[in-house]
Amino acid sequence: MKFATKAIHAGIKPDPGTGAIMTPIFQTSTYVQKSPGDHKGFEYSRTQNPTRQALENNLAALENGNHGLCFSSGMAAIDCLLKLLEPGDEVISTNDLYGGTYRIFTKVFSKYGIKFHFVNMEKPEDILPLISKNTKLIWAETPTNPMMNIIDIKALGEIAKSHKVLFGVDNTFATPFLQTPLDLGADLVMHSVTKYLAGHSDVVMGALIVKDKKLADDLAFIQNSCGAVPGPQDCFLVLRGIKTLHLRMERHCQNGKTIAAYLINHPKVDKVFWPGFEDHPNHLVAKKQMKYFGGMISFTLIGNKIEDAIKVLESFEIFVLAESLGGVESLCGHPATMTHASIPKSEREKVGLSDSLIRLSVGIEDAEDLKNDLAQALD
Repeated sequence: MKFATKAIHAGIKPDPGTGAIMTPIFQTSTYVQKSPGDHKGFEYSRTQNPTRQALENNLAALENGNHGLCFSSGMAAIDCLLKLLEPGDEVISTNDLYGGTYRIFTKVFSKYGIKFHFVNMEKPEDILPLISKNTKLIWAETPTNPMMNIIDIKALGEIAKSHKVLFGVDNTFATPFLQTPLDLGADLVMHSVTKYLAGHSDVVMGALIVKDKKLADDLAFIQNSCGAVPGPQDCFLVLRGIKTLHLRMERHCQNGKTIAAYLINHPKVDKVFWPGFEDHPNHLVAKKQMKYFGGMISFTLIGNKIEDAIKVLESFEIFVLAESLGGVESLCGHPATMTHASIPKSEREKVGLSDSLIRLSVGIEDAEDLKNDLAQALD
């Protein structure tokens, strides 16, 4: 089954009671049992909910996995994954990553005896000196947030497999429309469903997708025990959003290419970070593992002054200054003071995240209108 067909149909069945083509919102906390333990597969909505189950099955199919689990946020999904670890375990993570992920690593789980290493993974072999008998998880984002670095998932997966280490990929920026990490050797895929999958800036949700049943069972035990699950109405909204994921992503990518080409030639722009450029350090890797290059772009200004970046951000008329990304509307942000403020400045600067860096989530509006908005804001 091709992606567009899976997006609309995978895991989705008409309601057996009414024939409703859309999965109903099962707004219930509990389910009637005929006799103790004799039920129809559902007992309590923290544990299972038919609307959530349909979404979890749909997400598993899109990522070519076998098991999907949904959570109340992307951070709740990462929290669940980290609860597989024990004191003394070590994690190797890419050094350019979402600020919330860095925060939960260093400010929450490090207190419980888990050690985190942060390393540039553009050359996968650079992680080898950090692997020890205590290494239990390799964590990667690709493209990374916000520097748009590209990590070779297949190469990293081979390293993880050879050392018997769990390998997880945050696939939020790419979505399964552009790449499927499980097919390239990852054990686990995480999504901030809030972003492209939901696609309309009206839901907060996270997800984990895996192939291995034992891993899925372990994660499901934590999901149920800790209870950070989404409600059925949010699941319904995401199911609706996913039906147009392929159409939206095509337009995001088309507009992203147009905007990146405009920015690279603008006299007030210093650097543009977008994996579609042939001189991007890992452009060939991106070309190999991604269908297109995405709608996320970061850029810096000549002079690298924070006040100039803020002036530009305040001057947009179509791009909206807001947290998050991946909605149909174009968003702009200032990572140093917004999404990545929890990362110390010295650590941000190590990966090139300067105070003038602006991150764009290019929406699906008319590309000419977006270029004109950039022109007036920059000028």
